[in-house]
Amino acid sequence: MADELVHYEVRRGIATITLDSPHNRNALSAQLRAELTGHLETATADDAVRVIVLSHTGPVFCSGMDLKEAGGASADQQGVNEFPAILRQLWTSPKPVVARLAGPARAGGVGLVAACDIAVAADTATFAFSEVRIGVVPAVISVTVLPRLLPRAAHELFLTGETFAAPKAVAIGLINSAVPADGLDAEVTRYTDMLALGAPTALAATKRMLQEPRSADLGEVFADMLALSARHFGGPEGQEGIAAFVGKRKPSWVPRDETGAED
Repeated sequence: MADELVHYEVRRGIATITLDSPHNRNALSAQLRAELTGHLETATADDAVRVIVLSHTGPVFCSGMDLKEAGGASADQQGVNEFPAILRQLWTSPKPVVARLAGPARAGGVGLVAACDIAVAADTATFAFSEVRIGVVPAVISVTVLPRLLPRAAHELFLTGETFAAPKAVAIGLINSAVPADGLDAEVTRYTDMLALGAPTALAATKRMLQEPRSADLGEVFADMLALSARHFGGPEGQEGIAAFVGKRKPSWVPRDETGAED
């Protein structure tokens, strides 16, 4: 059996999924896609998991589709056919997903980053939509990337394939934060600690709300949002959160450490 290319670990409610295929720059090979899909399914189904972190080993986060596997394959045999399902898993996961990049992302790798709710990169990381330079189109990843990017930046970077740095990625909306490499893990932890304070059902509902299209009818939108708000105010989590606030204590969903103490 081939060595595992994607690792899975859960600690204190944080599921870390780590791409570990540095020999091909964490390219999206068939084996890596299958293992990533499986681990995302596991994390989503586990009630003990509050937040998912997508990380990597080696100098590159993800270089995109495995071009060695793509060479010589017909359109219906291309690995990219499986990629929308992975992006959908990340995009629709009821648990918030944080991307951790210590190195570059290219093409499909940038699609993974965009599909995550929050993305943190070392300030030395670089990005590129390199598809047009090898004669293909950044079509599948556009579904997750375009909602993140400023329109002018999308046209510039999709059409030129230019490599750009992490600070620019922040400026155009692709990632949330670019920090010195030695502060990367602390910045990821800062986000995961904040996300873990949110109520699980409320987080899932908020994520759906952010992604759903809205009617042009303002009255209809207010009616829908009022129903959503009232349902959660009166629901078990809302009532627990209100009681905790009044009682000056942490809500029941706040993670405990190994000793049982609240973090």
